[in-house]
Amino acid sequence: MFDFVRKHTKIMQFLLFLLIFPSFVLFGLEGYNRSQNKGAAVARVDGVDITQAEWDFAHKNEVDRVRESMPTLDVKLLDSPEARYATLERLVRDRVLAAAATKLKLVTSDAKLARDLQQNPTIASLRKPDGTLDMERYRQLVASQGMTPEMFEAQVRADLSSRQVLAGVMGSGFTPAVEANVALNAFLQKREVQVARFSPSDFAAKVTLTDAEIEAFYKQNEALFQAPEQASIEYVVLDLETVKKSLVVNEADLKTYYEQNATRLSGQEERRASHILISAPKTASAEDRKRARAKADELLAAARKAPDSFADLARKNSQDTGSAPNGGDLDFFARGAMVKAFEDAVFSMKKGEVSDVVESEFGYHIIRLTDIKAPKVRTFEEMRAQIESDLKKQQAQRKFAEVADAFTNGVYEQADSLKPVADRLKLEVQSAANVTRTPAPGANGVLASPKLLNAIFASDAVEKKRNTEAVETAPNQLVSARIVQYMPARTKPLAEVKDAVRARLVAERGAELARKEGAAKLAAWQANPASADLPAPLTVSREQSQQFPGKLIDAVLRADSAALPVLVGVDLGGQGYAVARVNKVIDFEAANEAARRQNLNQYNQLWTGAESLAYFNELKRRFKAEILAAKPLPGSDSASRSSVQ
Repeated sequence: MFDFVRKHTKIMQFLLFLLIFPSFVLFGLEGYNRSQNKGAAVARVDGVDITQAEWDFAHKNEVDRVRESMPTLDVKLLDSPEARYATLERLVRDRVLAAAATKLKLVTSDAKLARDLQQNPTIASLRKPDGTLDMERYRQLVASQGMTPEMFEAQVRADLSSRQVLAGVMGSGFTPAVEANVALNAFLQKREVQVARFSPSDFAAKVTLTDAEIEAFYKQNEALFQAPEQASIEYVVLDLETVKKSLVVNEADLKTYYEQNATRLSGQEERRASHILISAPKTASAEDRKRARAKADELLAAARKAPDSFADLARKNSQDTGSAPNGGDLDFFARGAMVKAFEDAVFSMKKGEVSDVVESEFGYHIIRLTDIKAPKVRTFEEMRAQIESDLKKQQAQRKFAEVADAFTNGVYEQADSLKPVADRLKLEVQSAANVTRTPAPGANGVLASPKLLNAIFASDAVEKKRNTEAVETAPNQLVSARIVQYMPARTKPLAEVKDAVRARLVAERGAELARKEGAAKLAAWQANPASADLPAPLTVSREQSQQFPGKLIDAVLRADSAALPVLVGVDLGGQGYAVARVNKVIDFEAANEAARRQNLNQYNQLWTGAESLAYFNELKRRFKAEILAAKPLPGSDSASRSSVQ
């Protein structure tokens, strides 16, 4: 066979060409195209796929946003399967609303986009002392999110358009007071009850068990007495703090940074102003706006004639109901807090000066600048520690990618030990015992990461005790671990768990006796109501459960109110049994008019939310939205295929 191949090389080359070329045409191009799709589809909206890469990117942004707003939040909560799936659901929701906005031709004007960007506090903080936007810092801000200014503004415009889809439903929700009162009464009404509880613990003394019964229960329920697989491990952690410790910042760089940023780091200038507003919205007629302008001009003349009377003029004439009672005083504010026209006027004035008439989207303003609070510029010595920390953080973020590559390659190339990579990068090899596939109760840090635990108990890591891959357990944090000693799952011997077996069996038998006793009492009391031996009456409701189990409260509230008093029996499972006598219904009444209105408003909000959800679900159906990724089951790492249709 091999002699034939050697003697007929050209013939074999031709045959291989015939076999390989069609395979490339049929499969190679498909594989190439698949590689451009950035991963498999995890969801689909209106025929357009959402890829795994898009999901990962969206979740990273969500994690970064939450960590920035809540730095003390436990990072494992952000990286759980449930949290990731919630991000995917939000991504699908955004795509559905975007598709609907396009279909309904809902657009956002340039003026509306500009107003939204001006009101964004993060962007407002980028303004220079002269009020202009620091474009370099603005570009850096959006670049940190992987976008250009044009991309960011296009995204904001799309978001504003999408919000219009549900705005009509949210803004028009209404429920008649009569209907709301009926629903609120049904939900909030109370019942006077007398409850007799039959608890398993009350019958524990009556339970007698033989060794044979304990052994039989143990054999029938061996799964309840399993010791999970465990491992003793070593692990190394590479994170931003580790990289920061290795950095030394040049003193000259610290002083240069201070000189360039001293004003910004010391805080923004704040100004205090009072104003008189004559309302004239953009939707007002030309005649109304003309009259409003004339009134503003008249008040401006009066204010300039007697500046000290400005507060009285504001109290009597300003149509800003929030500031008028205070003489028009708006207190101190920095740039970015007011609409642009108003803000530009205030920050161009001198203390005590009265402005010309300033026009804004709210109408016409006459402004008086009453005070200026300039920030105190802190010395270099005062700010040195903060500047050094900031620069180290910036440098560490730049260097982390380089060190992360060395870490990732190191744990792979020398897979039988973590010491070489630890020595090279000056990391500490840490150890932990009794590590299981699921985070231990109260676990925190890297050992609470499901991703790392899954890697530790992967077959290759268990069988060959090799280093795991570098696992990202948090933003800017990589971990690799290896098993030192592995203990497989086992059923604990009866001698080790006999007390636990006995306790379970006693509780089970006690619950059976409690149910029998409770059911017997219910029958006897129904036959002879006068013989019922019940505790003093209590008032219960959904909001006031008196610490009774939810199943008991549901049974009491479902009891037929037309046949009161009535006895009901409730099987509480492992909690035993309860007999309740419902004596009377107490209709809900708000404590006062304010409480009644609050309840009605809350009901209206719930009703509007339900209408919005129903409309959104219809949009999902219309645009054929479906989630293809597996949905995590509550309390477990397993999943089931799910669709949002």
